[in-house]
Amino acid sequence: MKPNDAVSSLPNTPTPSNHASVDAAQQEQQPGLDFVRQVITDDLAAGRTEKVITRFPPEPNGYLHIGHVKAICLNFGIAEEFNGLCNLRFDDTNPDAEEQEYVDGIANDVKWLGFNWNGEPRYASSYFDQLYSWAVQLIEQGDAYVDLQTPEEIKLNRGSFVEPGKNSPYRDASVEDNLARFEQMRNGALGEGQAVLRAKIDMASPNVHMRDPILYRVLHSEHHQTGDKWKMYPMYDYAHPLSDAIEGITHSLCTLEFQDHRPFYDWVVEKVKSAAVPRQYESSRLNVDYTITSKRKLRRLVEGGFVKGWDDPRMPTVVGMRRRGFTPEGLRDFCKRVGVSKSDGIVDVAMLEYCIRQSLENTAARGMAVLNPLKVTLTNLPAEMDLTHSRHPNVDMGERVIPLTSEIYIDRKDFEEEPPKGFKRLIPGGEVRLRHAYVIKCDEIIKDDKGEIIELKCSIDPETLGKNPEGRKVKGVIHWVSATKGVKAEVRIYDRLFTESDPEVGDDFLANLNPDSLKVVQAVIEPALAQAQAEDRFQFEREGYFVADQYDHSSETPVFNRILDLKDSFKPGK
Repeated sequence: MKPNDAVSSLPNTPTPSNHASVDAAQQEQQPGLDFVRQVITDDLAAGRTEKVITRFPPEPNGYLHIGHVKAICLNFGIAEEFNGLCNLRFDDTNPDAEEQEYVDGIANDVKWLGFNWNGEPRYASSYFDQLYSWAVQLIEQGDAYVDLQTPEEIKLNRGSFVEPGKNSPYRDASVEDNLARFEQMRNGALGEGQAVLRAKIDMASPNVHMRDPILYRVLHSEHHQTGDKWKMYPMYDYAHPLSDAIEGITHSLCTLEFQDHRPFYDWVVEKVKSAAVPRQYESSRLNVDYTITSKRKLRRLVEGGFVKGWDDPRMPTVVGMRRRGFTPEGLRDFCKRVGVSKSDGIVDVAMLEYCIRQSLENTAARGMAVLNPLKVTLTNLPAEMDLTHSRHPNVDMGERVIPLTSEIYIDRKDFEEEPPKGFKRLIPGGEVRLRHAYVIKCDEIIKDDKGEIIELKCSIDPETLGKNPEGRKVKGVIHWVSATKGVKAEVRIYDRLFTESDPEVGDDFLANLNPDSLKVVQAVIEPALAQAQAEDRFQFEREGYFVADQYDHSSETPVFNRILDLKDSFKPGK
């Protein structure tokens, strides 16, 4: 279970003295080091830490999204940079919301992003026996008690920001009574909602999270790892710091929303007298404009049919971004550029798109695809021919064969019967070069009964294959595909899912959905593109970056998703 949703920000939260150096370190950090790396550098230099051990601790209750990517890059990246270790641990304390599907999916996402964890994946549920023993220890020490108030009474007596809480009538029960009641919770003698185990701290604390927080609740649900062994389960805030302690985590990295939970994190680790004492450090979460990362709202998009599943290429989930064609390298570069700080802010989505384009520039092979075909007949082409051209202009990726036939397709936007000023493509009587082929001249326009242009008759200049024409300049270059040997393909044009940079603006975020976030066109592609394997990425010349769909693409029925267009509005250092 995550932090109590009813408490989003708490005033007057005390900060333990062992964390006091964090803000100072942020002010005095070395050039090129964020405050987290500065803390670790100082800890290693002072001998407070011998070997850095971090962890990525997702709850397996959903799919990872762009915010998790930052956490993954931070935790695994820190471990790599400081020659340490990073554990993958599933904080699986709420079986009602968790599934093995999510466990498997999270592990696959981490691997796809390019990271390897220390040893086997770990589970908080593997530590349930130890967590139970520590809970008994807390009861015996007088630091915990079983509360039989109803959930409504507990919530009412918790107080508010301006009022202290009220002690439970069960707060001063004897150790013997509490142990007996806790055993009843464990063996299922008490029903859900009848009892909880609470820490005994301070119901008048200005930090609501320190007002006798709940450690265990009764839950008669089967767990995906432990089966029906347990009739009660630890709360996230109890299991998380103690799991860190068990694993010897040296630096527990989380987002600012957990800053108010840090005093309890330290309290419980101290009270159980753990040999390992991990320290929690908080930094800002990743917020990107035009993007929603609330699991509840993402689920609403899926269950409401506004997108086609969690892996819809418009979704900010890792599976969605992967299907869209985003690269692990681009995502890692993005997180590196965003950096680590204690200041919340909104990151321009153009930065993410820039990083993805940068990663594709020298890794995506080139090809030609016509998305809105207009037939062109080359009236004087002597014979069909196969043109051989490199798959990339600057990187050795081999060559591909491009068939040139007397009937080809060009894109309709590359011809204007009445061209606007500055138009440099094909016009009546004008010339343009076919990419990698001849200069052609438009000699005749053929229209249907409705006056729509259905074909162009053009002639080639036979002296211009691989060289410029003599005595004149041809400025325009357009792409094309053979009409008879090209392959029909479905091309999905994806755009941003929301029209507003802040999708939350207004009464309902669904009102800000972009109605044009997906357009499907029937295109024609050069034959070499049809042989692509799933997830192969290409630049369709003059059109953008595209990827062969992870599931729907085949050589018989090619399906490509647009990753991004070629335009880039983000400037590094902006």
